[in-house]
Amino acid sequence: MTDDVRNIVLGVAATGISATIGWLTRTYLWRRRLRRKQDFFGLPGNSECMLVVNREAGRDGAVHRFDVFALLELSALIKDCGANAQIVWHDIAQQGFGERTEFCVGGPVSNRRMAAHLHSLLPGVKINTDPEPGPDQGAFQIGPERYRMEPGTAEYVLLARLTAGQDARPVFLFCGQRAITNQAATRYLARHHEKLARKHGGNSFCLLLKVVNSQAYGPDVVELVADVTRAAQAPAPLPAADTSAPDPAPSKRRSRRTASQ
Repeated sequence: MTDDVRNIVLGVAATGISATIGWLTRTYLWRRRLRRKQDFFGLPGNSECMLVVNREAGRDGAVHRFDVFALLELSALIKDCGANAQIVWHDIAQQGFGERTEFCVGGPVSNRRMAAHLHSLLPGVKINTDPEPGPDQGAFQIGPERYRMEPGTAEYVLLARLTAGQDARPVFLFCGQRAITNQAATRYLARHHEKLARKHGGNSFCLLLKVVNSQAYGPDVVELVADVTRAAQAPAPLPAADTSAPDPAPSKRRSRRTASQ
């Protein structure tokens, strides 16, 4: 074998080894990234999850188009994890949480299951569900802070990942003041799930997001207002005691004086 032939053979071998190492490295990184994504969403390969969808107010059996877009965003995430999804109406989803991952979309007015989750898991969140127009319609009350909606200009949505235990599958909540904010929250999760997984790991969190100028930018411009996990999970304050009732002590004292006379 001449020196030229030997150099060619060694070059081809080195190229093959380098390509193999590169392929193995990329495969390892891809699998590790996939495992982290599956762990964050609680979606191991071939697992089942539940998409709980609301019904648009005033239209029997209809789903708002922005909520449909939100479901499409979530379906892509679920497919990437190699899992399967079942779509369930909010008023027939009668099962506990933790057995399989759940994605719940919609506010407490149009989604009964969302209302139950807020009551049980986020008792510190109060949402004004009064149908009468007013400045506080749809407003969020989280602890001492109130977040009012300015339709089309500034609207808020809660994005939460909640777990009932170490081995329980998570529940993801997308609770917005309008349907377009639900889609904005699902898109935010799709874009930032890796960052959220690094920050929160497998722990629960609740984020307050603001959708900016949705009438011009749709669901694309989203700002993180605050991590409100602690305030949202805090027990709701007890109602103040009624101090308007008359004190019965004076009447009792008058009765005792009358009896002594």
